[in-house]
Amino acid sequence: MMEPRELVAFAEAAVDQVEPIFRSGLGAAPARFKGQGDFATEVDLVIEQQLRDILTQMTGIPVYGEESGGSVLDTVWVVDPIDGTANYSAGNPMAGILVALIHEGAPVAAVSDFPLLGRRLVACDGSPLRSVGGPASGFGGGEDAMGFDEARGHVGCSSHLPTEIFHELRETGLRPRMTGSVGLDNAFVAQGVFDGAINFSPHPWDNAAGALQIQAAGGVVTDPDGNPWTAQSRGMVAGTPQVHATIVDILSRHTGSFHR
Repeated sequence: MMEPRELVAFAEAAVDQVEPIFRSGLGAAPARFKGQGDFATEVDLVIEQQLRDILTQMTGIPVYGEESGGSVLDTVWVVDPIDGTANYSAGNPMAGILVALIHEGAPVAAVSDFPLLGRRLVACDGSPLRSVGGPASGFGGGEDAMGFDEARGHVGCSSHLPTEIFHELRETGLRPRMTGSVGLDNAFVAQGVFDGAINFSPHPWDNAAGALQIQAAGGVVTDPDGNPWTAQSRGMVAGTPQVHATIVDILSRHTGSFHR
């Protein structure tokens, strides 16, 4: 396998090529329904196919995508062509393109691109996070940021979060926020917009890029039980050490609410 720095450069080049399609397709109608409230647009399908073709041609590594499938192999690209499709279809700019390379269960190269927000995050194994469009203070709000019980503690979550967990997060002083995009929640943690994020997605294309980027920024990343995140994890908890520990502690009292 090539070095992660070479591979993330290929991933970024692939994202550059599909970004114009993403920008021009905002508001695309649902084209294929996958389940209740879950659908893909024609733009999802076109972007994923192009990413699949480009990444395979440039690296020889297979692709596992949300729309066209594949297999979680020892080394595989995982691709979400439009993370936040419901947002995107409604004309909401909180959506993006997620590309990550998984090697032996862990992400080693990742690009998260949010063209309509002017934000991009790039990370590879052994290198610091490269972030464009985030706050200048960076991860955790910077050295002078107040604790979450005073001013911060924004936590990204979805509308599927069980009500009792949502309420307990609020009771600790944390502030749940819903963007409608798992990838954006994770990117906001890496950039210091959020201090934590929680989701129960079992799909590696949702979390692989964010897991690597948050770790590269100095954050803590685990599954909902507090174990190291892998491509087989069913969900992810991430954040500053304090916020991550608070979320995992809450989840430990509500395991029946999210274990499936």
